[in-house]
Amino acid sequence: MKCWTLCSIRFTGSIGMKNYLIFRLYGSMASWGDIAVGSYRPTFDHPSKSAILGLLAAALGIRRDEEERQLELSSSYNYGVLINSTGLMLRDYHTSQVPSAGTGRNKKMFFTRKDELAVPKDELNTILSTRDYYCDSLYTVILSARKDNPPYSLEMLAKAIREPSFSMYLGRKSCPVALPLDPMIISALTMKEAIVNAEFKDDTFVGRLIDNGSCRFYWDNPDEEVSHEHSVSRRDEVLSRKRWQFADRKEYYSMVNWRKDACT
Repeated sequence: MKCWTLCSIRFTGSIGMKNYLIFRLYGSMASWGDIAVGSYRPTFDHPSKSAILGLLAAALGIRRDEEERQLELSSSYNYGVLINSTGLMLRDYHTSQVPSAGTGRNKKMFFTRKDELAVPKDELNTILSTRDYYCDSLYTVILSARKDNPPYSLEMLAKAIREPSFSMYLGRKSCPVALPLDPMIISALTMKEAIVNAEFKDDTFVGRLIDNGSCRFYWDNPDEEVSHEHSVSRRDEVLSRKRWQFADRKEYYSMVNWRKDACT
């Protein structure tokens, strides 16, 4: 089955077929977060659902304090990710200077990093942390609508990815996207069928990252007719972006034989 980019054709599909939005993420550094305790900030080896929906929210111009729009976006799409290349782990000893926020009536509000550093130096505190990143990682992300009339069609999401309202990052602001996301819409019976047929414009460039073999594939829709080896629980279902609260969700896992020259 041949896939086409959004600008080439819009699939209407046939009985049993479904449309999927597919794009890839590559960066020199990426950090996907995990449950953090104390000063250690670990990362998963693949993007969390909250990270992907946050990236889409940035592309659409949805701010973090727009709770209703954030929750509507988060609840409207199923998600999957193929790990083409995990990359290499990097652990960073991180220092940051921040002023005291104060307490009670003396509580202070800082709107920018410039405001934080404008206070007298003797009022700055140093925060120490250890942060994990993956270098040269490559992922293929796939989304499908959970209902017939989602708040944003797959075509609208693809257009926003091509022309984002806000900058898009791979987990942290220090991890910018290093390659065009190249979104496309593919019609297929399952997520697995769609993702293995995705062909990106510059696969030759990223081919140096990946070897022969099978890829790990994760998805969250139990109705996908894809057999899974096991399932895991991840706390990345958005409850509140403003309060930074997340709930557990189930994620399924399977090995996928992708194109011969395109998997680790």
